[in-house]
Amino acid sequence: MKLWIGLGNPGSSMSGNRHNIGFMTVDAIAERHGFTPWRKRFRGEVAEGRIGRQKILLLKPQTYMNLSGESVQQVAHFYKIPPEAMTVFHDELDLEFGRLRLKRGGGAAGHNGLRSMDRCLGTVDYWRVRMGIGHPGARERVTGHVLGDFAQAEKPLLQAWLENVAEAAVLLADESPEAYMTRVALLQQEQG
Repeated sequence: MKLWIGLGNPGSSMSGNRHNIGFMTVDAIAERHGFTPWRKRFRGEVAEGRIGRQKILLLKPQTYMNLSGESVQQVAHFYKIPPEAMTVFHDELDLEFGRLRLKRGGGAAGHNGLRSMDRCLGTVDYWRVRMGIGHPGARERVTGHVLGDFAQAEKPLLQAWLENVAEAAVLLADESPEAYMTRVALLQQEQG
C-alpha cells in the first residue's frame, strides 16, 4: 500500500487557497480513479482505491498545515507504511503556476507542512510532488499570495492541470517519476 498525502488547511473558507493545492490534487485523483468516499480518521480524511496495480490510501490532514505530520504519522503507524512509500502533494512558490516537479527527500524550504512531516516522521525520505503556484515577486506579499485564492482567470487552467495530474497518476503509482512528470507536461502542452 502507498500513502499519498495532499497538504492544505481545513475549512470551506480556505478551500480555494493556493496553499490548498495538495487537497485539490488528491480530490482530483480520488474522483478520476473512483476512490471510496472520504472518511474522517487519523485527524484527517482518508479515501482508498487502486491506481493500476497499486493500492493507494489518500490522506488530507485536518490539523492545519503546521501540524500535518501528526495525521501522517498516525496513518503511517497504523498501516505500517514506510516513508519511501509516501508521496506528498504540496504548493511550491518557486515554480511557475501550472508546473510540477517530483523529487525524493530534501529540505522543507520554509513549508510548514513539510517541516511538520519531517519532524513527526523523523526523516525526509519520502516523495514530494511540488505543485507550482508562482511567486508574487516580493517577499512581503508571499503570505497573502499563498493564503489567497486562485484568481478567476487561473481557475480553468487549474482545473485542467489537476485533471492532467490525476490522469497521469498511473505512472506515479507504477514508480515511474520521470515518465509521470513528462506525461503531465505533455498533457499541459496539448491544452495550451
